[in-house]
Amino acid sequence: MTEPPAPVPGPAARGSAPGTPVTLDRREGAEGEIALRRRGGPDGDVWEIIVNGTFLMDTSDGRSERLLVDAAMRALPEERRAARPSVLIGGLGVGFSLAHAVADDRWGRVVVVEREQAVIDWHHEGPLARVSKSALVDPRTVILHTDLLEYVRTTSDRYDAMCLDIDNGPDWTVTESNGSLYAEEGLAACKALLNPFGVLAVWSAQPSPTFGDALGNAGFSGVTAEEVPVARGVPDVVHLAVRTA
Repeated sequence: MTEPPAPVPGPAARGSAPGTPVTLDRREGAEGEIALRRRGGPDGDVWEIIVNGTFLMDTSDGRSERLLVDAAMRALPEERRAARPSVLIGGLGVGFSLAHAVADDRWGRVVVVEREQAVIDWHHEGPLARVSKSALVDPRTVILHTDLLEYVRTTSDRYDAMCLDIDNGPDWTVTESNGSLYAEEGLAACKALLNPFGVLAVWSAQPSPTFGDALGNAGFSGVTAEEVPVARGVPDVVHLAVRTA
């Protein structure tokens, strides 16, 4: 048996499966090369997204992506949950968050912002359609091909919840510019997009000792974090915060 390659550096393990990877598509993206790989695993094929040679995410385990959506819904006031709240999902990724949101009839408008045309294509025309196909044709779904950083700073749209799964989270980013989303200015822009008592949910590849403080300093309340154990390494984390004014 051929030994698998050494793990790609970075903390975002997200359940990477064994086996020799095969690159299915490789393109120049917004901040360098983005590739889609297939890796055979004991339970079937796993698809991986690689950015500039660094493993970003795969389809082996979507628990934390689903928690991102569920935790945001739970944190909304009961009357808002009953009124078909809107949700902005930052990052299409492998599609777990979108598919899970659309599977929940309580959500109203589901808007996904994705800057990589390649990722959108892999869902519409490639193997990731097996995750997102039914969600993409749901009338509540809107896919916006744009950069989230630009969108949150310029749009006049407002949401009841924001579920952000951008890069590896607050403390380690594959793309340096993504770090500004988790800084004071970026969090202020996110807060401005939320309706009163709206919820910001942020996925992270590892616990962050300082991000909770950053959310509080940005004017959010009800700051909490939920962990999801992973097969290897530190747990994934979903950070939650509420706009109260």
